[in-house]
Amino acid sequence: LNLVKLRCAEHKLFVPMVNSVQVFGRKKNAVAVAYCKQGRGLIKLNGCPIEFVQPQGLRAKVLEPIMLVGHARFANVDIRIRVKGGGYVAQIYAIRQAIAKSLVAYYQKYVDEAQKTELKELLAGYDRTLLVADPRRCEPKKFGGRSARARFQKSYR
Repeated sequence: LNLVKLRCAEHKLFVPMVNSVQVFGRKKNAVAVAYCKQGRGLIKLNGCPIEFVQPQGLRAKVLEPIMLVGHARFANVDIRIRVKGGGYVAQIYAIRQAIAKSLVAYYQKYVDEAQKTELKELLAGYDRTLLVADPRRCEPKKFGGRSARARFQKSYR
């Protein structure tokens, strides 16, 4: 058990250090930060259980990394996720990436390399965006048209 020394005004305080990693997932302007620590299998999103994610149709997308690797791998970790920015679909994709990346990072740091590699191959084989962020961004609008590429119609007379 690792102990961390915290300095107080008069005395020293020893607090047990918990095994944890912090990872982020991104999609467009949405950023999800996942804090993964040793625990008993809780996964919370902005303070609510992950089973209550709205909209209902995209709930399966959020639960994909959990279904893919199995509940057994999540049984000994707690994951707390904060998500901000973007639209709700982008947030869903950022959340699933944060969950997958946090589990891989936790296994690399505290479990072992072989299981981490197995996890990584399983997730990447299913969908690469679970581990690697999508680099596409919205192209800025230019002058002479109503959008990034479209130009105003040309008139000859």
